Order: sequence, then C-alpha cells, then structure tokens
Amino acid sequence: MKIKIIKIMNKRYLLLFALLVCCLSGTLAQTEAEADSLRSGREKSLPFLTQDSALIYRKAHKDSLSVFKQKTHELMGTLFKPDPQLRADSVFKAFDDTPSFGIYKNNYITVGTTLFKTPTAYNSDAKFQISVMQRLTNSVLPFRTYLFLTYTQLAYWNIFRESFPFGDINFNPTLGIGRALVYNNRFVGTLGLQLEHESNGKDGPDSRSWNKVSFMALLKFNRNWTFQTKAWIPIVDGNNNKDIVDYKGWGFMAVDFNHKSRYNIGLIVTKRGGSNLNANVTLNCSFRITPKSNQYLFLEYYNGYGEEMLNYKEFRQRIRLGFVIKPNFLFFY
Repeated sequence: MKIKIIKIMNKRYLLLFALLVCCLSGTLAQTEAEADSLRSGREKSLPFLTQDSALIYRKAHKDSLSVFKQKTHELMGTLFKPDPQLRADSVFKAFDDTPSFGIYKNNYITVGTTLFKTPTAYNSDAKFQISVMQRLTNSVLPFRTYLFLTYTQLAYWNIFRESFPFGDINFNPTLGIGRALVYNNRFVGTLGLQLEHESNGKDGPDSRSWNKVSFMALLKFNRNWTFQTKAWIPIVDGNNNKDIVDYKGWGFMAVDFNHKSRYNIGLIVTKRGGSNLNANVTLNCSFRITPKSNQYLFLEYYNGYGEEMLNYKEFRQRIRLGFVIKPNFLFFY
C-alpha cells in the first residue's frame, strides 16, 4: 500500500515538474520575443510592457533625465558663474606659459606665543615654511593631466632661547598628478592625487614619520571664494608615532576668501581621529603690503594638536604674526 502511494505521489511530482517546465519555457519564449521588439536595456527586463507602453516608459525616462540634467546645469551655473578671468582657455594658456618651478603653499615666517599665558622662552617661538613645486609636464597628458613634484619644509625655531635651537623641522616631499576642472569653458578648480612622505628627520626616540596617499580637490566658485578639501590614506611606519592619525587627522576642509587680492582670510578645519566632533582649527589673515606684490602681512591662529611632528600629542593655542609670500593664482593648504 505504501509503495502504491509513493508511486502516485511521484507521478504527481513529475506532472507538476513538467507543467512548471512548460510554463517557464513559455515565459522565456515570450520574454525573448518581446526582447527583440524592445530596444532599450531597461525595457528588456520588463516583458509585460506592450510596445505603446514601452514608448511611454522610454519617453518618461528620457524626460526625467532631461530634468535631472537641467537641474544639474542650473546648479553648476549658480555655483560657477561665468567670469572673464576664469575662462578655461586663458587659464590653460597662463598655466602652460608660467615657469615650471614656483610656489606651492604659502611661504612665510612668523613669531608667536601661547594665548592666555605669560610669554616665555618656552612657549614662544618663530615658525617658517618654505614650499615649492616643480611641474614635470604641462597639461598635455591624457585628460589634460599633469605630473608635479612638491617639497614643503616647516620649521619651529626657538629664537628666544640661548643659542637659538630648532625645536622641530618637518619635511614633506610629494609626487602627484593633477587635473584642471572645466565647465562651459569656465575654470572650476583642480583635482589631485599625491604620494606623500612626512617626517622630522630625527633618529631614535625623537623620530616621527608617516606616508600618505592623498586625494585633493579645489573649487574656485568665483574670484573671492575658494573651497579646498583633502583626505588621505595613512601609512604609518614610524615606531614612535603609531597613533599620529588620532592627532593630525584623516583630512581637512578649508574655505578661503580673497578680496581683490588686497586681503585674504582662510579657515582650515582638520578632523582628528575618533567618532566625536574634534578638530584642529587654523585661522589666518593676510593683508597685501603693496598693490602689485605677492607679499602680505600675515596673522595666524592655531588651536589643536599635531601642529608639529615631534610633539604632536601636545595641545597648542598660539597666535603668530609675520610675513607671507603667496602664489599669484592658486595656492594650497
């Protein structure tokens, strides 16, 4: 009796399986037939659409793309308005005609002290930065990219102590590739990818070093406002600074306001490690000395950790005053 029931059930399963195969075959045949009549890739995945429905769907999809493109165009036009001084062809020509060797970041020398404390020889110092760039190619590589080398040296000089010793010197060579961003023949900004090394050149317990793969973007909204951002993948090889990312951060954002090249205000916010809202903040102001020079009076305020590599765990709140030499067109933090 049991064997007979099993045979009957097996026959039913075979019939159901055969019916399922027939249904699938019919569905696949129907899908294949309609796929030949519909040209859009999206329509191939919608076999229940008739030809008229497919045309309506295709038109609606095209209209939605047109609306998206129009909104994007309006947004770009609002953010990056036409400017004769930022015409892409003029910027490219000026870029290719300028000397391949020049200023990269701000070059400055300042003297300062710790805020809200009595100035002493141990909380006051001089700080100076030298930063240069060597462009290896003009904008002739694929996608109008260019290769460049940079070298930045940042020094903290204890000029108020006997024999004027240097507290720390930080070295930052990089190799990078950059590309200008253009929209409607209007220069928008630049993108960059850099391989960086940063160290203080010391040996033993005072040695500090790390490497970074950095991604950089600069957007020039108009002659006055510039936005910069930079993020990096840290590669920490120094045994004495395994936690340096917690203090010097994963990247920064900066906003720069320039008024007719007479004065400049910059705000740099560097996100430190951790999930809380912590940051190192730098605020600087520059005032042009003469109308035709690139030399400025320079005021800088720093609040946070990681200002120098040797004592990167030390919190500082310092204000400094000095002179700065800026690039004529674009500069980077």
